[in-house]
Parts: sequence; structure tokens; C-alpha cells
Amino acid sequence: MKVDQKEHTITIKDTQGDFDSFLTKVSSQYKSFENHNIIIDLLSYKEEIAVSNLKLFLPLSKQHKKSKKSFVIVVADSDYNALPEKLTVVPSLLEAHDIIEMEEIERDLGF
Repeated sequence: MKVDQKEHTITIKDTQGDFDSFLTKVSSQYKSFENHNIIIDLLSYKEEIAVSNLKLFLPLSKQHKKSKKSFVIVVADSDYNALPEKLTVVPSLLEAHDIIEMEEIERDLGF
């Protein structure tokens, strides 16, 4: 797991290629990330990640968004329409940063 911080955003990248252990690490270390916007970078996976696996991030995402922070997952190939609306999933890191910027502006405006 590789963690990069830029300003108010932390990008967490899986370096092991083991989805289950990555999810466990992110969940167990969540307290150290909770005050920042979070990008979960899953671009290193060559095969499509099952929608059911992505849904495992839903409780973490809901908890994070309750504290007025953004939680975005980056996956190259996925059936984006099959994912719950509460889960923000995008195909590139640039889009993830753009979404966080938009959500920051919405929060500043009181939405």
C-alpha cells in the first residue's frame, strides 16, 4: 500500500495486487486518513474488479462522507451503472481530483 498526500487529499494505492488485504489495510488504518479527502487508486489491477468487491468500500465511503470529506475510487474498467449512487467511482486520477474539487466547492457554498 502506497500513500501519497497532496494538500487536503490522500491517494491510497494498492501495491500488492491483493484486493482483500488492501481493503483490510485501508479499513484498519482509516483513522489516520479520516481528516482528508481520500482517493482509492485501483488502476494497478489488470482485470476488471467485480462490482461486489467495489461495494465493500461502501460503509467506509458513507462514514467518510458523513464527516464532510470526499471518498473517490479510481478503477479503469467497471460497470459504472451497476454501482450504487452513494459510491463515487471514476476511470482516472484526474477525474478523481476534479470531483474532489467540485465537492469542496459545494461544501464551501453550503450544499
